[in-house]
Amino acid sequence: MTNGLRKAGILVVMLLLLNGLSSWGFLVHKTVQQLAIYQLPAPMVPFFYGYADQLIYESVRPDIRRNSDSTEAPKHFIDLEDFGKDALHHMPMNWDAAVKQYGKDSLLKYGYVPYQVVFLQKKLTEAFRMKNKDSILFYASDIGHYIADAHVPLHTTSNFDGQLTGQKGLHSLWETMVPEIEINSYQLHTSHQAQYLKDPAAAIWKAVRQSHALLPDLLAKEKEVSLQFTDAEKYRIQVRKGKEYKNYTSAFAKAYGAVLKPTVNQQLLLSAELTADFWYTSWQDAGKPDLATISNFSDAKKAAYQQEYLLFQQNELLKQNKLQAKKVEPQGR
Repeated sequence: MTNGLRKAGILVVMLLLLNGLSSWGFLVHKTVQQLAIYQLPAPMVPFFYGYADQLIYESVRPDIRRNSDSTEAPKHFIDLEDFGKDALHHMPMNWDAAVKQYGKDSLLKYGYVPYQVVFLQKKLTEAFRMKNKDSILFYASDIGHYIADAHVPLHTTSNFDGQLTGQKGLHSLWETMVPEIEINSYQLHTSHQAQYLKDPAAAIWKAVRQSHALLPDLLAKEKEVSLQFTDAEKYRIQVRKGKEYKNYTSAFAKAYGAVLKPTVNQQLLLSAELTADFWYTSWQDAGKPDLATISNFSDAKKAAYQQEYLLFQQNELLKQNKLQAKKVEPQGR
């Protein structure tokens, strides 16, 4: 094997492993960003659709950063139980107030995803105000990622992988395996149009509370489905670097997804809706700047957007091979 092929093979393996471990998996993060674009008002479409490929591609960048940035991980979650009884309803929405109450070290240890979203909303607003194309794309992509993470119930609890209830592996099962298997049957259309958020902090905390409320059912259904499987049917054993790893089988994931419906689908759509709301709010707070001079919206892209928007309304993006995260390139290219 040549060095080039060997390096390519290693890269593929790394990407596959990261995809299995990343929040929501690459599939859903990319889908959320694409669906959010269709919910934007007309003045924002030329910019966001013009750079849609970049926004969608970079939607997974925060997960990739976790490999090299030791400060990245706590931005993706919040272990609510570790902040005390009923912290979900009593934690301050303001970062400085939270630091004063709990200490910065605790927030860095137990996570602070809702505060990260608010922080980035301010950054995105300033990027719009300066009409800085690269900064807008950077912060818009990143904020969409963390908003999606806030919609994963297991990102709101110290029992993040089911490890405290004898359900280890539940994290990747719920947020990666199930949507990978079920997405062909998902409703990927929403009638939602981007709305202005008078209180962005309250909006993201509402999402966190709604996600956390799904935990009991999520855990119970895994145990319910487990009664229908033997251990050999429920788990597959993989060996990596001499160590055995136990993961759920595709058959179990399919059965689990069937009893969860439509929960994961709904969380995906809610993620896209709130992402559109935050993008729109940041643009409006910046004074609704004219983005035409920094857009990349050719006649061809305008026609493509009109076609895709119609398919989005008809829930036909997947069927017509227009969902970027699942797009299959024609043979011969």
